Amino acid sequence: SSKIRNMEVQSADGVAVLEDYIGFSLTKTISKVEEKLKKGVLPDCQDDDIIPGVGNEMGAEAQIRLLKAKLRVTQEDLANVVFECRKKDDENQNLETRLKDTEEENKRLQRTISLQQSQTEKYKMLSQEANKKTEVLQQEVSALEKVLQ
Repeated sequence: SSKIRNMEVQSADGVAVLEDYIGFSLTKTISKVEEKLKKGVLPDCQDDDIIPGVGNEMGAEAQIRLLKAKLRVTQEDLANVVFECRKKDDENQNLETRLKDTEEENKRLQRTISLQQSQTEKYKMLSQEANKKTEVLQQEVSALEKVLQ
């Protein structure tokens, strides 16, 4: 996704062009195809479906226009995919940030819970001690009341 993020998509004459595409030159590729067609040499891959059966009856100029139109559509599709990838990458980064924040909040709450549990245990112990003292004092009161009677 970092490679996609660094690619710059521009529109030149209505055609989306990727700037940082490694080792690829659209101009050179089109020039090579045009030279082969001018020399009468057909492209290496005649069986691919780039030009339909009717394309064999087309002239070189028409084939070039057809291929350029298909190239524009493919480049526009590529630009859309790059845009969607960037959008998804941004969404992933936002979700990662939210996840990190949520994990930090969870840790904070766990510390708070732990502190409150230890305080609860402390107060239970104090309560039990106070209850024991109360029982002892009540027994003493009862004993003293018997003595007084």
